[in-house]
Amino acid sequence: MKRMPTASQTVGPFFHVGLARPDLADLTRGGRAQGEPIVILGQVRDGDGAPVPDAMLEIWQANAAGKYAHPEDRQAKPDDANFVGFGRAFTDKEGRYRFTTVRPGAVPGRGNALQAPHIAVTLFARGLLKHLFTRLYFADLVQANEADPVLSGIEDAAARRSLLAEKVNGAPATYRFDLVLQGEGETAFFEV
Repeated sequence: MKRMPTASQTVGPFFHVGLARPDLADLTRGGRAQGEPIVILGQVRDGDGAPVPDAMLEIWQANAAGKYAHPEDRQAKPDDANFVGFGRAFTDKEGRYRFTTVRPGAVPGRGNALQAPHIAVTLFARGLLKHLFTRLYFADLVQANEADPVLSGIEDAAARRSLLAEKVNGAPATYRFDLVLQGEGETAFFEV
């Protein structure tokens, strides 16, 4: 029998049946999680600036105390049974998405240096051979961002700015984080 390599496939489009669950975009179990409630919203655009209507975003973050909802996080920080730590949202026909969560606490990085509060973002979209990884930082946490070992390690100022979510209003605090797949204003993505 002759072996043939497996053909590569792009990520998506996604069939929303079974995947699209609006409750997965709310990491607070209906507002019951501890900490400052926030909304993250934005738009996914392609290299021509057109909205990507069938992308899927997943986020992973620490709770308000800076502890992940994962058994391997053994920090002596409080757990929050009402905080999920993982979320999933789909873009609409205009490429827009929305998450409800809490502002994450700082977590230790290499050498136990504290990282600025951030959210890990994974993006799946048609045309991508692999999903993309990035981070969302909060633009209003200037001091923490300047000290963050990952963010401050990015030499290109435009690439650093692409990881900053801007506050757009205040109740609950709402942050805008657009993702641009390529071209002008391209989001910095990480090789993992």
